[in-house]
Amino acid sequence: MEKFLRKNAWNKEGTFENPDLLWYAKAVAEMQSRKLDDPTSWWFFAAIHGENIAGDPSGIDWNTIKSPPKVPVSPVPPIIITDKYWNQCQHQTWYFAPWHRGYLMALEIQIRTIIIQLNGPEDWALPYWNYFNGEKENKIPPAFTQEFLPDEKTPNPLFVTERHGPDNDGNIYIKLFKDGKPRVTQNCELKTVYEGNENCFGGPNTHFSHYGTIFPADSLETNPHNFVHNDVGGVAAGNEGIMSDPNTAALDPIFYLHHCNIDRMWGSWNKKGNSNPSDAEWLGGPGKMGEREFVMPMADGNEWVYTPNDVTNLDSLDYSYDNLETQTESIVSDTAVERLKRLGILVQDDVQLKDDIMDNNDKQTELVGANKGSFEIKNRVTNTKVDFSDKALKKVSKSFLKASLEEVPDRVYLLLENVKGNVNANTLEVSVNNQHAGFISLFGLRNASLDNSHGGGNGLTFSLDITDIIDDLHLENNLENINSLNVSVAPDNEILSDTKITVGRVSVYREKQ
Repeated sequence: MEKFLRKNAWNKEGTFENPDLLWYAKAVAEMQSRKLDDPTSWWFFAAIHGENIAGDPSGIDWNTIKSPPKVPVSPVPPIIITDKYWNQCQHQTWYFAPWHRGYLMALEIQIRTIIIQLNGPEDWALPYWNYFNGEKENKIPPAFTQEFLPDEKTPNPLFVTERHGPDNDGNIYIKLFKDGKPRVTQNCELKTVYEGNENCFGGPNTHFSHYGTIFPADSLETNPHNFVHNDVGGVAAGNEGIMSDPNTAALDPIFYLHHCNIDRMWGSWNKKGNSNPSDAEWLGGPGKMGEREFVMPMADGNEWVYTPNDVTNLDSLDYSYDNLETQTESIVSDTAVERLKRLGILVQDDVQLKDDIMDNNDKQTELVGANKGSFEIKNRVTNTKVDFSDKALKKVSKSFLKASLEEVPDRVYLLLENVKGNVNANTLEVSVNNQHAGFISLFGLRNASLDNSHGGGNGLTFSLDITDIIDDLHLENNLENINSLNVSVAPDNEILSDTKITVGRVSVYREKQ
């Protein structure tokens, strides 16, 4: 089987000297010249990810979209077509990685077909944007910032004006660190379990999930995926970047290079020896449960119905990557062992523990405490107090006293529940007792907050693993003496005057190991 090689977009400095990017631009222009109801058009493919035309529940005013050519709102395909193809993207679910892999494969075939028709290379493959690969490569490749193609007269279809950047100032880059603290990371590569509500790589076990409600901490989708979307899109007064909204993100040509890198990270995770789910419900996809199938239009006019099982093994597919290496901010061979050592538990060097002992799908979880009410996020630090239940806290404390290889202490999670808002593009920093707990990207927040959304207007719930902070309290002999935690939430980028973001509840849960 012929293998098409996906290469780093920053080859040739990420400019149009890289022929992969120049051919991509030419093919995108051709797809953009086609009508909305043409399954091979750029607009139709974007709507497969999320509907972005008339009737879109996000309420976007398309008159603000200035990127040439203007996004069409007609002719709309028959409902039998839109019901089959549009609004398919899988989010907050264990189907996130395989659905997007099939989506990329279908788009790549469309693009390659056009390139061959233009007498381009028959082995063209989608480039990927590895924003982790050195200092300059966290910036958007220059080919996406030029208004014109190299002939200096043809509009560049890769150029989009609705990109505002992580600081909302038009500087498009991925903010990997904030004040020295890792912000956008590859820590998902440290996970050894694919599925779960916490401590997982791939997301929670769900049915068909166009948009869900839970973001497991440090899963592939949570970080880096969501952060990159918002760092590129950003927001300006009255104009949210199209990458910041799941319903419009696939209109931006950089979307597909971002997702190629996400797909590459999945391949890297598998290469490290980690296994994908073997459950029939995952392998067969939602169609096996009588729900919507994953289906893509093909360049030859046919359709491709696929399942996760069809795309689970990168070695069996028709493409590969020039580099599957990923790096993490710290080399942690076995986080469970490292934690026990840090807590003073004698552990032999040859002991092997895996993170799957910390997968909470089958673990007992219990509410330890919660704050007393909702609050709004403003352009300042917002503080709230999480009061503990004496009974639940004693169980956490007891788990430390009994800590051993056979009884690993509880893990503890901080949840921001029912977060709602009218903008997707903000990022929050959370601290607990003045210790940094992590960053949260609000990608998809507006859609999840609408009453007619798939989540029923419940907003989104974000979790942060604060086990290290609780471990520190134990080591300082303070755990038994506290009855609350002080939680601070601060915006990482400006909350604009027309933005409203609320947090329904802040809670803490223990997870018995």
